[in-house]
Amino acid sequence: MRRFDAIGISLGVFVAGGLAYIMLQFVGLDNQSAGIWSQVLLVGGLVGWLATYLFRAVGQKMTYHQQREQYEQAFLQKRLDELTPEELARIQAEIEQEEQTQV
Repeated sequence: MRRFDAIGISLGVFVAGGLAYIMLQFVGLDNQSAGIWSQVLLVGGLVGWLATYLFRAVGQKMTYHQQREQYEQAFLQKRLDELTPEELARIQAEIEQEEQTQV
């Protein structure tokens, strides 16, 4: 995330809180109640966002993890494509031999 994006999100949350406060006053709540309920909405939104972040981080569904996995797969595929048929046959024989010794 760029600095500009972080500033934009922060400004958006600030404006959303102000709009919630104004709308709650328009609905008929007094200043103190509108302030409390606008804070409740903002904190609830923050907790909801934090929960989705934690689920993505624990489940490794973050952009970084996905990019790293794609890079590793592409790297291994490139290395596999570069192998000569003799090297590939030797590696396959080694894998089969290891599988037989493990069983």
